[in-house]
Amino acid sequence: MSESHQQPALTRCPGCAEPPASGDLYCGACGYDLSAVAARPDDRPTLAITVPPAAPPAPAPSPSAAPAVAPTAPHAPDAPAPPVAAVQWPAASETDSSDVPVPVHRATDLPGTDSGGKPLPATPGAHHDDPPTTPPVRHDDRAVVGGPAGAEPAVAPLATTGSAVPPDASGDFALAAPDPRTAEPTPTPAAGTKVCVACRSGRVDPDGYCENCGHAQPRERDHMEQELGSVAAVSDRGLRHHRNEDSFAVSSTALPDGSPAVVAIVCDGVSSASRPDEASAAAASAANEALLESLPRGTHPQQAMHEAIVAASEAVNALAQDPPGSAEHEAHRHQNAPACTLVGAIMAGGLLVVGWVGDSRVYWVPDDRTGPPARLTEDDSWAAQMVAAGLMNEAEAYADERAHAITGWLGADSYELEPHTASFKPDRPGLVVVCTDGLWNYAESAEEMAAAVPPEAHRRPLHGAQVLVGHALDGGGHDNVTVALLPFAVEPQGAGSACTTV
Repeated sequence: MSESHQQPALTRCPGCAEPPASGDLYCGACGYDLSAVAARPDDRPTLAITVPPAAPPAPAPSPSAAPAVAPTAPHAPDAPAPPVAAVQWPAASETDSSDVPVPVHRATDLPGTDSGGKPLPATPGAHHDDPPTTPPVRHDDRAVVGGPAGAEPAVAPLATTGSAVPPDASGDFALAAPDPRTAEPTPTPAAGTKVCVACRSGRVDPDGYCENCGHAQPRERDHMEQELGSVAAVSDRGLRHHRNEDSFAVSSTALPDGSPAVVAIVCDGVSSASRPDEASAAAASAANEALLESLPRGTHPQQAMHEAIVAASEAVNALAQDPPGSAEHEAHRHQNAPACTLVGAIMAGGLLVVGWVGDSRVYWVPDDRTGPPARLTEDDSWAAQMVAAGLMNEAEAYADERAHAITGWLGADSYELEPHTASFKPDRPGLVVVCTDGLWNYAESAEEMAAAVPPEAHRRPLHGAQVLVGHALDGGGHDNVTVALLPFAVEPQGAGSACTTV
């Protein structure tokens, strides 16, 4: 039930100072709401703020002594306070430049009394000219209870539920949690342990989650970069796929005569098949290992490339040969077998050898951009077949929604493995671009690819590969993007180049 207070009579309107009529709720002159005027209090008491005198420290109670209980003073009825005489301020002790007393007084210029009427001691160091007689107060000091000087302060036990936390001897309250300044540091994880990228302290379990904060860790294959001498490669998940199904391998070795051989393999997993990421990784690794084994033996680079593609195909086929009773086999037995495409390049003995199965490509971009660029591979795709059969021109074929349906791949369910290889002998320096369709979808023709390659890519292949991946991401990043760059350096020997295709 609400209370109603009687409005006090007003002699003048607070808004315009006009006298209101009796009983008016609003001022007739200015419309001021007279009901909103609060009642004047009966008095305005002034409370004196005093500092109690320093008391001598009480002796420590013995364990057997009972706690003393201060008597409770009876409540006295309110009585009118005696009249207070006017304060007699002493003359100011300082003068200004005209020898006139400065009308400034401090609280310590007058003696004070406590609640019992006893005079208060003078505050040490109250005047800026007076030296302090006691050491200054330090809020980080802790009094020691029952211990020698310099010992750690005694911490009061935490209060039980519903009770206040008792202060320690210094007047501070005990912390409910450990002081972070004295907390033990988080132990450093053992060497070789993967640490969470979010909390920087938790260990990552085999499933890819932090055991401390539960944060899912980024997959290592989401973005990969590698630079090895004059060859470099970059692979990125892109902006639309939930994982990176591309893979690559770059390496270098020596031919029997001691001349160098540089290798780049790029694979693109078929998304409609099962475990495409495993297929591309297995194919890239198997092809690279086969080349590192055959090239030092003196095998012709074109023959070595053919054998490497066959080895990659066998590695992908093996992924479909899981034991019949395995859980993974049961989970994928109604899906297509793992599959991927492959494209590779070898620079050895002044030759450029390329090999491929699928729709990943190799481009040639001369260092002298006045020369024409070229595409060195032909796609195993529906669009390429339509163009080869003369049924469509290239623009019409690649505008069709079936354009990127591949007709050749590595996998147990491929029709018949037909590795394609070609050998070139460039007569001028240039850059070899080995890439998946995640890049060439945004630079399809040789001229478009040459325009996307930065001019200094032959000197900085890793930077050039990063720029090309960024070009695909800026275009939309609809697919995984992988590109490897191999600078091909030769002395100019005249016009033309030899080419052998198988």
